[in-house]
Amino acid sequence: MTNLSRRTLLQSLLAATALPAFHQQASAQQQTGVPAPNPFRYEDVVRRARELAAVPYEAPPTQLPEPLNRLSFDDYRDIRFRPDKALLGSGNGPFRMQLFHLGFLYQRPVTVNIIRDGVPTPVPYQRELFDYGRNKIERPLPVNLGFAGFRLHYPLNDPKVLDELIAFLGASYFRFLGSGQKYGLSARGLAINVEGGEAEEFPHFREFWVEMPRLNDERAIVYALLDSPSVAGAYRFEIYPSKETTLDVTATLFPRQTLTNVGVAPLTSMFFEGENDRKPTDDYRLEIHDSDGLLMQSGAGEWIWRPLRNPSAKTISSFSDNNPRGFGLMQRDRVFENYQDLEAHYHQRPGYWVEPIGQWGEGWVELVELPTPDETHDNIVAYWQPNRPFEPGQEVVLSYRLRAASAIGAMHPGGKVINTFQTPPRASGSNAPSDSRHRRFIIDFAGGNLPYYLGAPEQVQLVPSTSVGQITNTFIMPNDHTNGFRAAIDVKLEPGQSTDLRAFLRAGNRALTETWTYPWFVE
Repeated sequence: MTNLSRRTLLQSLLAATALPAFHQQASAQQQTGVPAPNPFRYEDVVRRARELAAVPYEAPPTQLPEPLNRLSFDDYRDIRFRPDKALLGSGNGPFRMQLFHLGFLYQRPVTVNIIRDGVPTPVPYQRELFDYGRNKIERPLPVNLGFAGFRLHYPLNDPKVLDELIAFLGASYFRFLGSGQKYGLSARGLAINVEGGEAEEFPHFREFWVEMPRLNDERAIVYALLDSPSVAGAYRFEIYPSKETTLDVTATLFPRQTLTNVGVAPLTSMFFEGENDRKPTDDYRLEIHDSDGLLMQSGAGEWIWRPLRNPSAKTISSFSDNNPRGFGLMQRDRVFENYQDLEAHYHQRPGYWVEPIGQWGEGWVELVELPTPDETHDNIVAYWQPNRPFEPGQEVVLSYRLRAASAIGAMHPGGKVINTFQTPPRASGSNAPSDSRHRRFIIDFAGGNLPYYLGAPEQVQLVPSTSVGQITNTFIMPNDHTNGFRAAIDVKLEPGQSTDLRAFLRAGNRALTETWTYPWFVE
């Protein structure tokens, strides 16, 4: 966020009104042999970030004028951008931009610039851009008020309808959609101290630059300047709308302090309950979650599936790796009947898949699960944690691709976990009380080459393991309902012990499925 003084604002407004004159001047310079100014590029944002990191962090003012500083959730929702005022249309491209008003939780102003023919111009705040609904704004708001963020629209599902494609709103959070998808989880620019002993730090995008799309452009380019007490950074987002919209992300970071607990490409989601983790509620819905599992492909090529949970206490799971090929929070269950929610559309929410570009070295994918009493709180975070800390004076460059995934079955060719259940391992027909030290985990595998083996199930083996405790029994059987196999693992732990379970199916020496992993704790 750039603090806009009256002089700065006037200069910005003059630059906006003088844009045609600039082009006339540039044309004259070309005719006389005088070089035109260099166009604004990502390197300019990198330079700004480098200079910002060289000075102490200065927290931006967050006190908004009345009555914006006391808007309720419903009040804020009643402030809407006027669609007929959408920006970016003068380039005749397929994208349009709308801005978010300040208020409610969004107290920190950001500057939004439009780059046209290489020249960046700030978008000035204008009251006429918004419909305030029932809100009464008695006094004029400052002309340098700024915005909370912005969103881009694109004909994602219908050539004649502009759908919301991506939104940047709050700290460094952003969400994006592919065709037929509904908003669920979020991505972030950077995460700091998510699970460390210190308070979590939330870096924020303080300024954006959006390139003016031209006719037939099928991508949008956004630059962002990130800032926080610990780090400054420059980001480049190259956005490709499609059935599974992808973002090519480049980040250049300049630490102010040693970053020992930093999350790269962080994802944030919600898991309240699912078939593997039931809650004692009277809700008619069987499952309530934005994501139901962490999927990972290790540098060695192994695919790992970890079902999500709503734990009774904060839980941290780490998956060490070297140069990971990908990870993400997925919504694998896409059957409406399992959710029965006509408003939330949980079955249409995307997963976000992170694919590193280049070598990320050694580190681990970290999964943080927090307890939540309902579906209104995000309680799941996943990110890449590098082994080596980022040091002051270091320039850290990271690139990755983000994909809004719907076709989860196409992520890899092997068999996949489609259900996880747990129950006491009682004998059939027994009414004996269960022993809390014993637990049965039931896993349904389907897809890949598993249908090939349904006629010869004796060739399929279950390969289970436990880090602590004892596996007392296992079995595997064909499951005609899923066209795959159902496996079960009985585990015994002593009170106070915790374990990480793993299992996959193989035929001979060949793995047929991804590796299922799950933690269990006995109080």
